Amino acid sequence: MMRTISDLHQLIENDFLLRQVHELVAARFAREKSPDPGHDLAHFLRVAFWALNIGSELPERVDPREAVIAALLHDVVPVPKNSPLRNEASRLCAEEAEKILAPLGLETDAIARISEAIRCHSFSRGETAKSPLAKALQDADRLEALGSIGIMRCISTGARMGAEYFQSEDPWATSRELDDRAFSVDHFFTKLLKLPATMTTEPGRREAIRRAGIMRDFLISLGEELAQPVTDSRLPKLSPDPIPRSGARRL
Repeated sequence: MMRTISDLHQLIENDFLLRQVHELVAARFAREKSPDPGHDLAHFLRVAFWALNIGSELPERVDPREAVIAALLHDVVPVPKNSPLRNEASRLCAEEAEKILAPLGLETDAIARISEAIRCHSFSRGETAKSPLAKALQDADRLEALGSIGIMRCISTGARMGAEYFQSEDPWATSRELDDRAFSVDHFFTKLLKLPATMTTEPGRREAIRRAGIMRDFLISLGEELAQPVTDSRLPKLSPDPIPRSGARRL
C-alpha cells in the first residue's frame, strides 16, 4: 500500500514509461492559461495515488503501472462541466490516451485496458466499471469530489459557473426545489453525498464514507453559523453497506 504522494513521485521517477507520460501531461497542462484547479496535474496524481491503493486491495490486483497511466490520462482532454460535450469527455480522453500511448511501446492489451477504464470512469457518462482497473480508477476519481478537497472543488466550480454559495432564505431547500446550478451547497444534496453508494469497491466505499462524514460535519457547522440548522432529512445516513454483486448502485 502506498502511504504518501512522495511514494508515488518516486514510483514515477523510477519508471521510464511513467516518467514519459507524467512529463507529457505536465507539459500539456502547463500550457493552459486558466487551468481548472479541480482537474490539474495535482488532481491526476491524487487519483493515481488512490487508484493504486484501491487496486492493491482488490481480489484481482490492478497493475500499478496501468493504474498510474490511467489516472494521469483520465482527464487529458479538458471539457468544461457546462459544455454540451460533457457526456462525451471520458470517450474523448480514452481516444486521446490511445494516441499518446501507442508510440510509447506499451503492450496493446494494456492500452486497451487503460482506454476502457478511462472511457467508463466518468460520472456524467453513467457507465458501470467492470474491470478491476476501471473500478479502481472510477472510485479514485469520485473520491476527489468528497471530503475536504470535494468541498473546495464544489465551491470553486460553482463560482466559476456563476453560482451563489447558498440560497440565503432557504439554504437547505426545505420549501423550494434543489438547484445546484444556482447554489453550490445544493450540489452536496443533488450529487456529492450520494457518491458513497456508487462506489464499486470496498476500499473505495470505506474512504468515500469517511470523506462524506467530513462534508456532513461541514454542513452542520455551516447551519450553525447561519443560525439555520440543517434538517436531519437532508443529511444522509453513512453506513458501510456491502457492495452489490451486480456493481454500483445507480442514482
